[in-house]
Amino acid sequence: MQVKTLAEFKSEVLRSKESKLVDSLVPIQYLLVLEPHEELYNRIKDIKEEFAIKFDCPVAKHSKPHITLANFVQYDLSESRIINKLRSIANQISPFKVDLDGFGSFPEHTIYINVSTKVKIVEAVREIRQAQRLMKIDQANKPYFITEPHLTIARKLLPWQYQKGWLELSNTHFTGGFMADNMLLLKRGSDREFNRYKEIARFSFEGKKITSAVQATLF
Repeated sequence: MQVKTLAEFKSEVLRSKESKLVDSLVPIQYLLVLEPHEELYNRIKDIKEEFAIKFDCPVAKHSKPHITLANFVQYDLSESRIINKLRSIANQISPFKVDLDGFGSFPEHTIYINVSTKVKIVEAVREIRQAQRLMKIDQANKPYFITEPHLTIARKLLPWQYQKGWLELSNTHFTGGFMADNMLLLKRGSDREFNRYKEIARFSFEGKKITSAVQATLF
């Protein structure tokens, strides 16, 4: 067995450290979402899969049912700070009900399920904005926060896919609801083995926010 010299060993360690540093400087795509409970999740998944088959739209099948709260691009080395900040924010948010009713669209490219109870989601997003400084790489890569909550069935549709898909779903009845008591942070890297979003953290809504009125009584 070949024994490495001290110089060779130091060089190998240095290359390893440099490799890890380079990896940490690769921009990562992050997605912060609400996810329905299992029964509703599966109902929506079936709709997405049926849409994918009928209208030759594989992306509808592969994307998981969720309501986007925010998406952003950031370097991997900032991940732990972002997770800690989001956990702190989630502790202040109280669980809330999300109701879904019928289908809507962004002509000519996206079909989604309507969220009929938007206020609480928008309020939660307002709290999440506290983390926007950590989510921002530079002026060209600012975080995006949802202003019109919806649950996507299919996006980036071709004109014929949108027209035929919307003709069918606009006349389809759908209702559902779930209690949002947590949010998920997903990420997707640039390498081939990590080209789909994967869950990296889940934050429970604890409703521990102290109002100014309560704070005043403590002092």
